[in-house]
Amino acid sequence: MVLLNKIRWVYLLSGIGLCASAFKTSSEFLIDHRLARLNRLNGISPTSTSDDSQPNPLSARQTTSFPSFNFTQPLDHFVDTGFTFNQRYFVNSRHYKPGGPVIVLDGGETSVTDRLPFLDTGIVDILANATGGLGVILEHRYYVFSFYLTCLKRNLVSWLNNEQAAADSANFMSHVKFDGISQDLTAPNTPWIYYGGSYAGARSAHMKVLYPDIVFGAIASSGVTEAVISNWGYFDIIRRAAPANCSAQFITAVKQVDELLSKDAETNGKVKSFFGMQGLTLDADLTSFFVGPLGGWQNKNWDPAVNSNSFANTCAAMGNPSDAKIETFQGLTVSNATWNLATIVNRTSNRCPKTSTADECFGTLNDTDFQNTALSQTGRLWQFQVCTQWGFFDAPPPDSSIPSMVSKFVDVAYSSKICKQAYPPGEFFVVPPMPRVEEVNRLGGFNIAHDRLAIIDGEVDPWRFDCPHSFASPTKVREDTPLRPFKLIPNAVHHYDENGLADHSLEPQEIQAIHQQEIEFVKGWLAEFSK
Repeated sequence: MVLLNKIRWVYLLSGIGLCASAFKTSSEFLIDHRLARLNRLNGISPTSTSDDSQPNPLSARQTTSFPSFNFTQPLDHFVDTGFTFNQRYFVNSRHYKPGGPVIVLDGGETSVTDRLPFLDTGIVDILANATGGLGVILEHRYYVFSFYLTCLKRNLVSWLNNEQAAADSANFMSHVKFDGISQDLTAPNTPWIYYGGSYAGARSAHMKVLYPDIVFGAIASSGVTEAVISNWGYFDIIRRAAPANCSAQFITAVKQVDELLSKDAETNGKVKSFFGMQGLTLDADLTSFFVGPLGGWQNKNWDPAVNSNSFANTCAAMGNPSDAKIETFQGLTVSNATWNLATIVNRTSNRCPKTSTADECFGTLNDTDFQNTALSQTGRLWQFQVCTQWGFFDAPPPDSSIPSMVSKFVDVAYSSKICKQAYPPGEFFVVPPMPRVEEVNRLGGFNIAHDRLAIIDGEVDPWRFDCPHSFASPTKVREDTPLRPFKLIPNAVHHYDENGLADHSLEPQEIQAIHQQEIEFVKGWLAEFSK
């Protein structure tokens, strides 16, 4: 879901190598690890960043530059505060013909520049080309340039919420004037098709429910419309979809480490020493490192130029199941799965400066480590949304009969404690004890539906757990119709329909198929406009 400024997955493999190269301070180690999990929701690419100066692998598929513009938005749409900010947007007019629709893509919780390939050869360009439409990408409030400059220092981040962000989009669609286009393209006089992927996919569905007269049609791709406190299904989908030997190795290692940590104080200390974190206070501060490599599953993509092999490399490093027992220097007897997992983790833990303790590098006991409110700390933005309305906290399965790739120590209490640490009571807002997920789910959750709202999910997307195609949804069967498309892309991970190639005939058949289906139902919707 989110992209953190100058934050990397320092513990992920890239062919058994570290992604980061320079040494970091102990507090930077901590922030890298604790906040990097938030990258999972966005899932544009394994190295995407909200820092516009950093490269994005998707840019390999972008050949055109597009003009950027600003739209003035009020800080608060419901109470006049006197404050405004500029919301950034980009426009692709190459296919526009008078009378055509506007295809707008929601930028979500990242820099809008990360979405530009979708404007060039991806879903926006595909739909604009098919309909003679104008392509637009709109940046979310507070992210990068669409950022209220003093929000972190003055605690004005409290205006970063679902209601205000939805009102931003509605206000933009109702009042924007496009440079160089004489026609009035505002909604509802012109049909607007709203597209979003992941968090932005949920927003797309919400926009159709909240503003049906302004949003003519909407496509929610991998839309996480069901906010949850415990997001245990994310890892369970990976467990079931990943190669069986890889899942088995993680399950074996996690179970064994949990058992050893729980045995006695002496064994507990030996385990932490084995993983290079001797003296670490909290057990979860060790075992939370195990979920990092699993997030590489989400970075798979059908386009080789965008795809990440990090998960495959992790599986290779974990090896195959074996009955072999290995004696460690600490006097432990472990499986080859645990040995291999420790080898992976040690490539990060060994980089902790010798002058720092394990708690200083990898612990979560010091609240001040999470309270840097410098404007560069853009990772605090999505974290704030997580803590206030969305949840999605890491956790093991609620039923012990379900094999777990997540440690029992990494529960909701542990995963959510950053909310209290990072956001002490402020001048304008107090973070709730737990996210108010009901504010999201009241719009439909798993069952969200509306005429001219398309639901597009990936069959093996770990975020499917929070989407309408979830195995946890109370509605087991939903009809797929032109008016209410409900489609599951075979073998797809996270919003697989969003990107595309300049030559669409080179895309995999399932991607060509979903793009053609989207063209057909959108054109069908547009045929009904103003009738």
